[in-house]
Amino acid sequence: MNAPDKKQMKSAARLFAVQALFQMESSGQTVEKIVREFETHRFGEVFDDVEMAEGDPAHFRKVIDAAVNWQAKIDQMTDRALVAKWPIDRIDPVLRALFRAAGGELVDLDTPPKVVINEYVDVAKAFFPEGKESKFVNAVLDHMAREAKPAAF
Repeated sequence: MNAPDKKQMKSAARLFAVQALFQMESSGQTVEKIVREFETHRFGEVFDDVEMAEGDPAHFRKVIDAAVNWQAKIDQMTDRALVAKWPIDRIDPVLRALFRAAGGELVDLDTPPKVVINEYVDVAKAFFPEGKESKFVNAVLDHMAREAKPAAF
């Protein structure tokens, strides 16, 4: 197998971050416990003869830390991007985790907003292959990115 490139590793780290944030919310486990579990059991492991993607552990940690540390701000940005009838606590928990991970990158990391939007739309497609959610994610993240980094537009 070829060594994964940096972009693929960061993409896998983003997918893992969304899974980890979802698991934290649904299980009530601490961020430390979830991060340790993912780094020990998910990165590059083989499950049912399927090799998991090799993630970038440093990027995974940065995304998780940013999402957790800035969660209130990210949730407020997400709420402003959603229609009034759908506050963040009413949306699908996977999408909520996705918006928190993406929001963490937009608020606290140097990732260009267009990269964040494209990467997390791809993550949405992995969780929701039928497609309508990816369009929704694109619209919400575009709004969040313009609020977080207006100079980039």
